[in-house]
Amino acid sequence: MSYQALARKWRPKTFAELSGQEHVVKALSNALARGRLHHAYLLTGTRGVGKTTIARILAKSLNCSTGVTPTPCGVCAACTDIDSGRFIDLLELDAASNTGIDNMREILDNARYAPTVGRYKVYLIDEAHMLSRAAFNSMLKTLEEPPEHVKFVLATTDPQKIPVTVLSRCLQFNLKALAPELIAERLGAILKAEVIAFDDAALIQIARVAHGSMRDALSVLDQAIAHGGGEVHSDSVRAMLGSVETEHIYRIVEALLASDGPALISESRALAERGLSLPAALDELASLFHRVAVAQTVPESASGFDDAEHVASYATAFSPEAVQLAYQICVQGRVDMALAPDEATGFTMTLLRLLAFEPATRIAREPDPAPKAQSSDRVRPASAEARAVAPMQRKTEASALEITDWATFIASMKLSGIALQLAAQAELKSVAGNEIVLAVAEASRHLTDKSYADKLKLALEEALGRKIRLRFDVVADASASPAAQEKRARADAHARAATAFRDDPFVQDLLTRFDARVKPDSIKPAE
Repeated sequence: MSYQALARKWRPKTFAELSGQEHVVKALSNALARGRLHHAYLLTGTRGVGKTTIARILAKSLNCSTGVTPTPCGVCAACTDIDSGRFIDLLELDAASNTGIDNMREILDNARYAPTVGRYKVYLIDEAHMLSRAAFNSMLKTLEEPPEHVKFVLATTDPQKIPVTVLSRCLQFNLKALAPELIAERLGAILKAEVIAFDDAALIQIARVAHGSMRDALSVLDQAIAHGGGEVHSDSVRAMLGSVETEHIYRIVEALLASDGPALISESRALAERGLSLPAALDELASLFHRVAVAQTVPESASGFDDAEHVASYATAFSPEAVQLAYQICVQGRVDMALAPDEATGFTMTLLRLLAFEPATRIAREPDPAPKAQSSDRVRPASAEARAVAPMQRKTEASALEITDWATFIASMKLSGIALQLAAQAELKSVAGNEIVLAVAEASRHLTDKSYADKLKLALEEALGRKIRLRFDVVADASASPAAQEKRARADAHARAATAFRDDPFVQDLLTRFDARVKPDSIKPAE
C-alpha cells in the first residue's frame, strides 16, 4: 500500500479523538443524543483545526447503521464509506472553485430528492465565504426550510464575509486555534503509535510553527521525519526550520543588560552567517519579553515556562517599562524588516535600537540606606597602637568598612547585567579576611550559578583591589537585600501616596457625591 500522509492517516474518526474543540463536541454530542439537530451549521476557524473533520464525523453520526448517535460505530458501510470519501449522500462542495449561482442551483435541485443509501443527505460547503452574492441569495430559502432529510454544514476561515442573512439561518460554532502543548501531546501520541523515536523539545518546536493548526503540525512532522532519517529530534528540527537556538536569544539579552554593543553586533553576524532565520529570531526575542512581562505581573506563572529560571532572572533585571518597550521594538522591527535593505540589516538595526533605548535597569540605582550595623559589627578606625599592622591587614579593614553598607557599596560599583541582579538580590552576611559571605533567598538560588557568581566576584575584586573568596548561603528570605529594601520603599511610598490622596478634601467630596471608589493601583507616588 502506498504511503499516506500523517494528516490523512490520523484524521480523527470520532468526536472522542478530536483535540481541543470540546465546546463544539459537547454541543453536537448532546444534540445528537437528544434528537435536537439543527438543519444548518456554520463552522468557523483557522486552517487545520477540524472544520471538515467535524462535518464528516457529524455525517457518520447521522447515517450510522446503529442509528443517530454521537458515537458512530466506524465499521458499518456508511461509516467506512464516509471515511474513505465514497459515501454518495455526503456531498462536499469546494466553494473556492464552485462560486457561481449555477453550481448552487444544481445542488439545491438535488436536495429535493431523498437520500440514496443513507438516512440524511449532508451538504458540506467548504470555504463558504468564497461563494458569490448571487449564490448565497439563491440558497436562502432552502437554507431556512430545507427538506427533512437534508443537513447543511458550511465551513469558512473568514466568517466576516458571510452575509448576515446566511448567518442568521445557521447555528455557528467557532473552532479554536490549538495550544502548542495540546498539539505536541497529540504529535507524541502519533509518533508512539508509529514507533518513531522523538524528543519532547522537537515536538514543541513543531507545535509552535504550526500556529494552532493540527494539520500544519502533522505536515511539518512528516517533513521532520524525512529530514531526520526516521527520527524526530530537536537539533534536526531546528536545522530543518532554520530556528534560532535559545542560547543565542539569551546572549542577546545579556548583551543588552550589559550595554555591550560589540557583543550584539557579533551575535547578529553569527546568526546571519549560520543562515538562521532572522525574523524567527525576532519572534523568539519578542516571545521572551512577553514571558518576562507575564512573570513580572504574575510571578507564580513563571514556573510554567520551559525557561523559568531565565525568565525569573530577567524579570528582576528589567523594569516593567523597559520590557514593554523592548517587546514593542521587537514587534515593530519584525514589520520593518520587510522594508530594510536586507534581513541582516533590519535585524541588526532592531538590536541597536533596543540598545539605544537602554533597557537595562539598575535595580540598586538609588538604594535606601541600609539598616546600620550593630556597634559590635562595625569596623572602627585603627587606634594609634594598631597603626603598625601589616599593609594587607589595613587593606582588609578598610575594605570591610567600605562594604558594611552593602546597598551603597554595590551602587558605587556601577554593576550591570547578571552581576547587578545577583548583588541586588543578596544580603551581606559577613566579611572575614578575604572571604565575603552573601545570603540569597531560595527564590533567587538560580542566580548563584557559578558563571553568574564569577562575574560578581570579578567585579568585587576590581572594586576592592584584591583577590577574595565569595561564598553564598541560601536562606528562606533575604529581607535586607537591596532589592528587598527597594521593594519595601516603593510599597511605603505607594501607601503614603494613597493615604494622602484619600485624605484630600476634594477627593473625599467626589467619592461622596458620585458614590465613587478609588482604584489603589491607579495611584502613583510623586517622583
